[in-house]
Amino acid sequence: MGEETLVVVIFGTLHLVGLGLGMVLLLPLLREEHVAPWVPPQEDDDGGGGGNDRVAPDPPRGPSSGGLPLPDAVQTRVRLRSGERLADRRPARDRRPAHPATPSPAPRRVPQR
Repeated sequence: MGEETLVVVIFGTLHLVGLGLGMVLLLPLLREEHVAPWVPPQEDDDGGGGGNDRVAPDPPRGPSSGGLPLPDAVQTRVRLRSGERLADRRPARDRRPAHPATPSPAPRRVPQR
């Protein structure tokens, strides 16, 4: 066999193997499964009223949140209880003094020839 024929046979075999694996992966989609349709629950004669499918919240087991702070808690320096900003409550920082402008050196002149 020539090299070109061998390459064609190898690529053909690879394609057939790929198609076979693709069919194996798609086979579960082609199977027919019998699923029972959904049937609504029977109506009660007493009117029912439905109900709630949510679970009731558990009662708290530990101490409630809030209340007095713990004895070892460190208080903050600024407390914001209203809608104001933190920058409004803290004192403004002192600005650094501006450095005096240093005169720039005069450009040197190059003597002409």
